Amino acid sequence: MVCCLTLEWLALGVWVGGLVVLIGAVIPAVFNTFGGQDSGGLFLTRAFEGYHRFVIGALAILCAASWYRWWSGDPAVAVSLGEMMLLAVMVVTAGIIIVWLHPRAEALQAQAFAVQEEAAKKAAFEALFRILLPVRWLYMINLVLGIFLIGFKTKRSLYRDGVVS
Repeated sequence: MVCCLTLEWLALGVWVGGLVVLIGAVIPAVFNTFGGQDSGGLFLTRAFEGYHRFVIGALAILCAASWYRWWSGDPAVAVSLGEMMLLAVMVVTAGIIIVWLHPRAEALQAQAFAVQEEAAKKAAFEALFRILLPVRWLYMINLVLGIFLIGFKTKRSLYRDGVVS
């Protein structure tokens, strides 16, 4: 059980910490360092693809660990309905980003970079930015959900350990 809980905390650290680092450090550094929108945009696309691989691993760990805690029947590590619902929303949100929106944004980005005519390039970038807006919101929602899940787990451990009565 110690290994299970450790992996869950590690997965949440990757989920939340990775997104905080990307949003708070990588994105500003890229756009303040790279010369153009093309190279910076391609770099960020690859960085988020790497983050997605970590998120898939984190989701696998979180789901497997939650199942194991439920299967164990140990009331000290019971999985609450709220925790499961929160995790389910995180899975769905990440799935929408990784499976549907990110590939569409990547295709629109490639199209925008390939177009030479100014009017067509502007239209392609507008289409790209229209899809990036919901992607940004979903990332922020998933960040908040990850923080809430950390709060759920912390609250459970505080009550279990008798720190909060």
